[in-house]
Amino acid sequence: MVNNNSPISNTGIIFYNTLFDENASCHLALGASYPECMKGADNKEKDELRKMGVNDSKAHVDFMVGTSDLDIVGITKDNKKIQIFKNGNFSEDL
Repeated sequence: MVNNNSPISNTGIIFYNTLFDENASCHLALGASYPECMKGADNKEKDELRKMGVNDSKAHVDFMVGTSDLDIVGITKDNKKIQIFKNGNFSEDL
């Protein structure tokens, strides 16, 4: 998650390079995940990683979704709503 008010977003430039552009807004990725981000995934075989919930795919595609009016509300396990983003930036409630 990236604030609309971020250094890269504030340039107003689309770089046409995912490594820059994905850091100019919120984004989500579909496809292959990164096992190194999972606790205990080091040195595991593919079958073990799948059991841990690590997605295996030939593709990994990022989609940018951030806007200046983006609002994101999270819902906890006990159904409590928490404002995460308000008007494109992290909520003051966090």
